[in-house]
Amino acid sequence: MRPLQISLETAQKLAKALGIPIEQVMHMPQHILVQKLVELEKEKK
Repeated sequence: MRPLQISLETAQKLAKALGIPIEQVMHMPQHILVQKLVELEKEKK
Protein backbone atom coordinates (compact mmCIF):
# COMPACT_ATOMS: atom_id res chain seq x y z
CA MET A 1 0.00 0.00 0.00
CA ARG A 2 1.39 3.41 -0.91
CA PRO A 3 1.54 6.27 1.56
CA LEU A 4 -1.14 8.93 1.34
CA GLN A 5 -0.45 11.76 -1.08
CA ILE A 6 -0.64 14.56 1.50
CA SER A 7 1.84 17.21 2.57
CA LEU A 8 3.96 16.91 5.68
CA GLU A 9 2.10 19.81 7.30
CA THR A 10 -1.24 18.13 6.67
CA ALA A 11 0.02 14.83 8.06
CA GLN A 12 1.32 16.59 11.18
CA LYS A 13 -2.04 18.32 11.75
CA LEU A 14 -3.93 15.05 11.28
CA ALA A 15 -1.60 13.19 13.64
CA LYS A 16 -2.08 15.86 16.31
CA ALA A 17 -5.87 15.98 15.86
CA LEU A 18 -6.25 12.19 15.93
CA GLY A 19 -3.64 11.62 18.65
CA ILE A 20 -1.67 9.06 16.65
CA PRO A 21 1.93 8.96 15.34
CA ILE A 22 2.56 10.66 11.99
CA GLU A 23 3.85 7.38 10.48
CA GLN A 24 0.51 5.77 11.24
CA VAL A 25 -1.33 8.64 9.52
CA MET A 26 0.80 8.32 6.38
CA HIS A 27 0.18 4.58 6.04
CA MET A 28 -3.48 4.57 7.05
CA PRO A 29 -5.90 3.59 4.28
CA GLN A 30 -7.67 6.67 2.95
CA HIS A 31 -11.20 5.42 3.73
CA ILE A 32 -10.26 4.81 7.38
CA LEU A 33 -8.68 8.25 7.67
CA VAL A 34 -11.83 9.87 6.27
CA GLN A 35 -13.96 7.86 8.72
CA LYS A 36 -11.83 9.02 11.68
CA LEU A 37 -12.07 12.65 10.52
CA VAL A 38 -15.87 12.37 10.32
CA GLU A 39 -15.96 10.97 13.87
CA LEU A 40 -13.71 13.81 15.03
CA GLU A 41 -16.06 16.40 13.51
CA LYS A 42 -19.09 14.77 15.17
CA GLU A 43 -17.34 14.99 18.56
CA LYS A 44 -16.71 18.71 18.08
CA LYS A 45 -20.41 19.45 17.54
